[in-house]
Amino acid sequence: MSGLSPHIKTQDLSQVITGGTCSAVVRRGLAAFLLRLHTVENQRGIPIGQFCKDFNEKTKELKEGIPLPVKIHVKPDRTYDLKIGQPTVSYFLKQAAGIAKGAAKTGHEIAGMVSVRAVYEIAQVKAQDECFRVRNTSLENVVKSIVGSARSLGIKVVNNLSADEYKAFLEQREEKLKADAAAAAAAAAEALAGKKK
Repeated sequence: MSGLSPHIKTQDLSQVITGGTCSAVVRRGLAAFLLRLHTVENQRGIPIGQFCKDFNEKTKELKEGIPLPVKIHVKPDRTYDLKIGQPTVSYFLKQAAGIAKGAAKTGHEIAGMVSVRAVYEIAQVKAQDECFRVRNTSLENVVKSIVGSARSLGIKVVNNLSADEYKAFLEQREEKLKADAAAAAAAAAEALAGKKK
């Protein structure tokens, strides 16, 4: 993957192919790159230019980089149906927590916090998703699913969340991450110096 743009990560490339349907999580603004990268779509005969035009048209109101679940059903005549879902739960949780990524060691550190109210609001949006609607999932179970996702990201769900307390928490966490990175760099430099001797 040496020809990849530096801002493209392998997590942008997740996809599942079954029958005439391709499911993927595509970040808003990266559709053209991803479809050129995956020759499977080309083998299925999806017209890349038209797909990108349709995808960009349907997502033009959204901020660039938002991960969107996409289902493409390719028909024998090379036309396709494009279904674009709501942004992923992890995206909503990280936005609500004000963090860029989850905990490096899930269960051992807290990457951020969200209020129960934020989880409920996310659940109301995600309850509209096809996967929850088809199963007729109750809002309570959607909330439980989101709480589980928060836990796996290292995000703590709390009853009340003061803006000042949370700001102090994020500042302390940022300092800790910088200190950990500096310690890791020092250990790597020491190991390299030890090998040269």
